[in-house]
Amino acid sequence: MHQDIAEILISEQQLQAKVVELGRLIKRDYEGKNLLLLGTLKGAVPFIADLARAIHLPLELDYMAISSYGNSTQSSGIVRIIKDLEGPIDQKHVLVIEDIIDSGQTLHYLVDLLRRRNPLSLRICTLLDKERERVKQIEIDYTGFRIPDRFVVGYGLDYAQRYRNLPYIGILKPSVYSETAEPEKEHQSPAERG
Repeated sequence: MHQDIAEILISEQQLQAKVVELGRLIKRDYEGKNLLLLGTLKGAVPFIADLARAIHLPLELDYMAISSYGNSTQSSGIVRIIKDLEGPIDQKHVLVIEDIIDSGQTLHYLVDLLRRRNPLSLRICTLLDKERERVKQIEIDYTGFRIPDRFVVGYGLDYAQRYRNLPYIGILKPSVYSETAEPEKEHQSPAERG
């Protein structure tokens, strides 16, 4: 698995330090509020788990799974909800937790959907913000790292459902994804994420 990584972009130590820093900021901003951390499956799972432990406040966790890729590495533009929230959010301050924001298309759809459910507030926290032109503009409230427009895996990010368990963020060797069949993606792909 490690041999498929061309370069470690963000080390395990850097990730954990950033999670602690983000946890402090979020605690400061949500003190005394009914906070719901909303994770996007599956990529945000390691990040939201670590982040929740770094936010020293009472909070709730919930997840949504969204797909816009199907069997392709290009977004179809049609977004489907695979798993919805377990309950209403109209009495909650919702903080969407993302692993990576790339094109912004899927997240834009999610934010639109959530706004129609009337949360007390709605903000976005992303671990990674990819430096590229967005298809849809997204306002990000908390950002871990800005990264170059490269295909990365690890710490929840995958290729063909693999590499999520790497403890760091690494750049995947292009030979790995150019030699394999098109994977089915629930939320992300080499060509376009977010």
